Amino acid sequence: MLVGMKKWMCFAAACTAALLLAACGRSVVVQPTRGGTVSRAPVAPPRAASGSYRVMRGDTLYSIAFRHGLDFRDLASWNGIASPYTIWPGQVLRLSPGAARTRDTRRPVASTRPAAPVFKPVAPAPSHPGAGTAVPASSPAPAAVAAAPAPPAVPAPKGATRTASGVNWRWPADGTLIKKFQSGDAIPGIELAGKAGDPVRAAADGVVVYSGNGLVGYGELIIIKHNDDFLSAYGHNRKRLVKEGQRVGAGQLIAEMGSTGASRDELQFQIRRDGNPVDPLDYLPAR
Repeated sequence: MLVGMKKWMCFAAACTAALLLAACGRSVVVQPTRGGTVSRAPVAPPRAASGSYRVMRGDTLYSIAFRHGLDFRDLASWNGIASPYTIWPGQVLRLSPGAARTRDTRRPVASTRPAAPVFKPVAPAPSHPGAGTAVPASSPAPAAVAAAPAPPAVPAPKGATRTASGVNWRWPADGTLIKKFQSGDAIPGIELAGKAGDPVRAAADGVVVYSGNGLVGYGELIIIKHNDDFLSAYGHNRKRLVKEGQRVGAGQLIAEMGSTGASRDELQFQIRRDGNPVDPLDYLPAR
């Protein structure tokens, strides 16, 4: 009798534990380790955004998704935005599948603007008396205004690399690691010490999808898209040396280290997979 009761109590405890884990919404993901193998570790589900967001000048779909911890593909799908992901100032975007749509009173009801090239930031569409159509944000500047020269290409230095999840990664700066990744941080990532003007380099091949200072807490920020799954971000720069839409190679100079949005000269570096922050040390080569 006592043996039967003990077995029943163990079974009930196991069921209760399983229910509690399910209620917490925790999942198991496969993470790479430095030895080339993978480990399975429980992680908390990504925080869900809610409500809506009104697009401001300087935003890109990628920066908005980054700001709210979303996958850019989800954000585009929820708002019916197809590639090349053109957005306009005043446009209201839903931040979750069930968020209510809000009528955008600042956007023309019947717009005849063509789609802007991929990765272009939003900009106000100028209107002129008697003009038949609005001018797209990506229209070239008047001939009288000289275009800013593109930054010169700087040869990538040799350095250790590591292939993880299909991306060939390298360290974005040579400074000392002064802060490790913490999943609960408001600005999750690692921090590398240095001095003003130190080189900041692309951690992998990709395309610049954001170059600006519109995200609070990051200062002068660059975001690079490596493929549909991975983005990397470089914050607190003194000077940005690349533009949105520019293709960069691993190790290419993209910024100068600084202290914008920070109390010291440092690089705040993030890797995001499907919109979720991951530990960069699981992807970067061993030092």
